[in-house]
Amino acid sequence: MPYFSKSTRKMILAFLLTLVVFSISIPASQADEKDRIRVGVMDGDEADVWRVAVEVARKEGLNIDLVTFSDYSIPNEALDAGNIDANAIQHEPYLDAQVEQRGYKLSIVGRTALFPMGIYSRKIKNLSELYEGATVGIPDDPSNEGRALRTMAQFGLITLKNPDDILVTPIDIKDNPKKLKFQEMNAGIVGRAIDDLDVVIVNNTWIASSGLNPEKDSIAWEKIENNPYDNTIVVRTQDVDKPWVKKLLSAYQNETVRKELKRIFGIGFATSW
Repeated sequence: MPYFSKSTRKMILAFLLTLVVFSISIPASQADEKDRIRVGVMDGDEADVWRVAVEVARKEGLNIDLVTFSDYSIPNEALDAGNIDANAIQHEPYLDAQVEQRGYKLSIVGRTALFPMGIYSRKIKNLSELYEGATVGIPDDPSNEGRALRTMAQFGLITLKNPDDILVTPIDIKDNPKKLKFQEMNAGIVGRAIDDLDVVIVNNTWIASSGLNPEKDSIAWEKIENNPYDNTIVVRTQDVDKPWVKKLLSAYQNETVRKELKRIFGIGFATSW
């Protein structure tokens, strides 16, 4: 062991103490700051919008790595486990149901856009023309299946046992006067099956990739008034006040992103910011 004089040892000790004090006194805001985060999004048109937000964020010093999903049941599990830092895949009713069922500690920090579900057909021009026994294509994931059925109920085509339940399935239909048949399929392909079915109900996430034209192919839209399905940005509750969260919101809630939303979705979206 090397020998140090008493004065030298005092200088070394003072230096070490200075390092300790400095490390302890770093403001929490700096310790919590991040310059790179992982954000979970659904693959498809919304992911394309988020790629624009990524570029906006980079200019503000925040690097966003997008993690794309094709199954709505996975992103909240990934977020709660810390595998991603945020997600933007769901509306508030779906998050509330997930939190209640699985005990996730997740919170909404902002909104992205409201994408009303569209009812599309190339066989009829109006819902009043929907004939008995027609086949209706609907998404098979919990987030969108219940929403599609609730949309059908809005137009009086079916009634539901519990109209307030956001996770209804065809077995929860109380009355079906036209004896409609519901074909459940992946949300990403239901729109592509429009020529094989009488009617399809499609979330705007998948409109462009399905080759649908909202103005030409839609015959009805989910109502916007009092619509609870505004999409959200969600983080772990413990991260709500982290500095990077504000940068994340700023990266999405701006005119650059709004223009991209309009380019991709046309009339099929609304924002509250």
